[in-house]
Amino acid sequence: MIQNDKELKTSQERIAYFQKLLLQLRVQATPEEFPFVSSGYRMEIEKMQAEVLDYLTRHISEKARAMSINTIEKDFIDKVSVQIRVSPDGRDRFRVFTPFRFDDGDHIAIILKKEQGRWLLSDGGHTYMHLTYDIDDKLLHTGNRKKIILRALSLFDIEDRDGELIREVSNGNYGEALYAFAQALLRIADVSYLSRERVQSTFMEDFRTLLSENVPKSHMRSNWNDPERDPQGNYKVDCRINGMREPLFVFALNSNNKTRDATIALHQFKEWRIPFRSLGIFKNQSDISRKVRERFSDVCDKTFYSLIPNYASIQEYLVDNIGNTEELETKRK
Repeated sequence: MIQNDKELKTSQERIAYFQKLLLQLRVQATPEEFPFVSSGYRMEIEKMQAEVLDYLTRHISEKARAMSINTIEKDFIDKVSVQIRVSPDGRDRFRVFTPFRFDDGDHIAIILKKEQGRWLLSDGGHTYMHLTYDIDDKLLHTGNRKKIILRALSLFDIEDRDGELIREVSNGNYGEALYAFAQALLRIADVSYLSRERVQSTFMEDFRTLLSENVPKSHMRSNWNDPERDPQGNYKVDCRINGMREPLFVFALNSNNKTRDATIALHQFKEWRIPFRSLGIFKNQSDISRKVRERFSDVCDKTFYSLIPNYASIQEYLVDNIGNTEELETKRK
């Protein structure tokens, strides 16, 4: 960051020097080598030119910025980690490189920028985008996931600005703000790695969301059992979908016991000669033993072995197989 005319002159001289080197490389380097050897000089020139323009477009009457990049970086290092690095990314904007990573190895994204006189830390919308690699965007802000995200935002004083997560730096406490911001991003990322109990409940929430978005409400009967043959409710269906020649019995399968019960229910329905078609949706096939899974598949008409990765395919299957969709279209509008 340029603070005075002497530093401006030095930067301009360096820019001219690197430009001269590029002129020589255009002649001396081979066509294959040139893109690689020139890219580093280009990045350095662009960086210095941005700093020059930043200095030249700031009136001389303006006070020097309260903290230089080196001071900010030192505060980050003192309060957070020696592995912090700060790099200019335009006027009053810096990229903050940290050792913090998501569980898949990707670094969290953090930007320090100035808006309307306030210094802010931002993730640039990267955190939610990263989560949607594995979680459907519609499911990210529902049920337990929504609760975890809201709790993290509240705990660390984070603002969700249309998908961009923001934290203001108060009283020049850059290090403390960075530490809290990084912890918030990592806490939010935990929605991908919930405890087993929360995963089970989230699966059922996702299952209900899937059906409510793709099946008219008047066609659905949740937790259905045959009132004449089974008044005690020994053979349950998670959702019966009507409105077609044969109803569709849909089972949400998240454990061995649940899958065994669904298999027994399907056998019983067939013995009673009830006309129906069946659909089984597993939370994750790896959670179900092979024999239990195969026995269910033998008696079920259609099976999806995981919910989230197959979300779009299950939607397509439901839309293709349900009857009158007028109510659903009205609801979507």
